[in-house]
This record gives sequence, structure tokens and C-alpha cells, in this order.
Amino acid sequence: MNNAITPAQTKDGAIVDQAPPKPFVIVWRVLEQCNLSCPFCAYDKRLAFPRRVADRTEVNRMVRLLADWQGQTNRPVLLSWLGGEPTLWRDLDETSALAASGGLLQGLTTNGTTLGSKPVRDLLLSRFANVTFSIDGFGGFHDPMRGWKGAFAKLRRNITRLQEDKLSRSSPVILRANVVLMHQNLADFPALCRELATWGIREITFNQLGESDRPEFYPAHKLQPGDVSDLRYMLPDLRAELSQAGTTLLGGDQYITRIAEIASGIPFKVGRCGIARDFWFVDEAGAIAPCSFVGRHFGLTINDIRTVRDIARLGNRLCAFQHETPASECGNCMSTQQFSKFDL
Repeated sequence: MNNAITPAQTKDGAIVDQAPPKPFVIVWRVLEQCNLSCPFCAYDKRLAFPRRVADRTEVNRMVRLLADWQGQTNRPVLLSWLGGEPTLWRDLDETSALAASGGLLQGLTTNGTTLGSKPVRDLLLSRFANVTFSIDGFGGFHDPMRGWKGAFAKLRRNITRLQEDKLSRSSPVILRANVVLMHQNLADFPALCRELATWGIREITFNQLGESDRPEFYPAHKLQPGDVSDLRYMLPDLRAELSQAGTTLLGGDQYITRIAEIASGIPFKVGRCGIARDFWFVDEAGAIAPCSFVGRHFGLTINDIRTVRDIARLGNRLCAFQHETPASECGNCMSTQQFSKFDL
């Protein structure tokens, strides 16, 4: 997407610079299946529970409707596919082709296990605006944490290959990495970022380890207040160094402050959440919410969206409902969308 500032004409005829419209982002978890065994993740393949998958017909209906809404509003839509492991979704090829034909931007977050496949690499390069790889450390940490022998070396080889293909094809896809920060891997974070920059990773984001997915894992691995102090201290110099290598390390001051509050047990109550005007989270059953933490609290699904007008109205409906009937999770917000994860 072109983010250049474009000229616009005011009522009196003057020409002023106008920033492009902010994308409307939909993160859609399309399946709960995963092929790795991460002890901090709710979709660890070792866990025994029924693994749901999004209904292809309904997803494709929504894709067409979103393309119509984008065409009528001129506001870009970014559909970001999530899992589980979304490259295992049998409908990814068909649905991503449909979204691309409708002019929708697409993103995807993957563990990278399928990246050795040329068809997968070709699909990512031809249809996606950004691809995010989950990488939490060097081989000594990442491999056993993911239950994947040789994982880090395979990711290095295949992401580097993807970067080479990207350059040869002049693909605009942005390669990203997201790191889950824990007490045990924080010290290696700067070196990991430097390494990822050499692979062609051009944006790096991070989350702190969350408690809700696997509460039994959390206490021994969560960030401590001192860890967050170290993180805050290292970021300015690390960000400047990575910038020289062409890589952007994201995560604004507000985001770091919230991470520090969580590490110290300080709650943040959200009384009026406006996120739904710019962002929806949709789960594999089609439930829509302003973030993944509040799930089906809102009682709305994609079945409630039948027209372009429904899309236009739903953001305000979600915001009003949250203000009038907040979820218990709103008493201590953990959503990265509420803060500045993607800012500098």
C-alpha cells in the first residue's frame, strides 16, 4: 500500500497535503490446528480438545462484502490471517486469491514450518502485504520451546530464501518477526534482532508473555519489573542500530509503559474502548470482538453482517456495547491494539 501523502482540495480551493486513510484491520483466526508444541500457547498440538476451523463459505462471503465496503468508502482493508497455524488452513489458497482479486490487503502470522514449500513461498510473495514469523530466540531457546528440532536453522534458511525470491520478483511483501518476550529470553533480544535483520526481516514487534493461554507456564517465565526496565533502557540504541540496517523495531512508549504495569500487577481499566472503529478480531466460529481477549462477550458474529451498511455500523455498535456492558477483561486490558505496539 502506498503511504505517501497526497494532495487534497479544501472548500476554498486551497491545496493541502492529506494523509492516506488508516487501514481497517481484521485479524481472523481461521483454525485452531497447529503442528508445534509451544508450552505457552493455547493451540499446542499436545493439548486434547476439538480443533475448530472457519467455514469457507462464510469467510468468502465476508471477503466479498469487505471488498464492496472498501470500494464504496475508499478505506483500505487489511485482512490478517491467524491460527493455530494458518498455512495449514486448506482454504488459504482459494480465500487469499479471492481477497487479492477484491483488492484487499492481506497479512499472515506463521510459525514458519511450511516455508520450505515453494508453493507456500510463492503464495506469500504474490498475495500478501506482510508476513509475520513467530521467532522467540536462537536455536538453544527457540527449538525446544517450539518442540521443533533444528527450527531456528530452518527458519534462517527458508526466510533468507524467501527474501531472495522477494527481491528477484520485486514483491512488495514486508517480512516481519514477532518475539514473545519472557524472563528467560530477554537478554538475547538485542542479538536476536540483529540476526533477524540479516535475514531480510524489515519490521520487528514483540509481546510480553501472556497469562491467559497457559496459566501454569506463566509464573516462572513472565517478565519481571527489572526485565522491563532493561527493555526500556535497551530500546533506543537498539532501534537506532537496526534502522541503519534497514529494519524497524516497533513498540511505542505507551506500549512499554503498559508492559511495565502488567509486570508490576497494575491494572488498566478501559471504560470507553474505541478500537472497534479501526480493528476487529474474528474467531474461527465467526464471533466478532474488538480484541481476542473478550471473545464472544458481544454476541455478534459474521452472520450479523449481511450488507455493506452492516459493516459501516458495526464498529459503533461494538464500541457502544463495550461502554455500556464492559467485559470483565476490560477491567484490566491486555490488548496490544489498545496501546502502541505498532508505533515507534
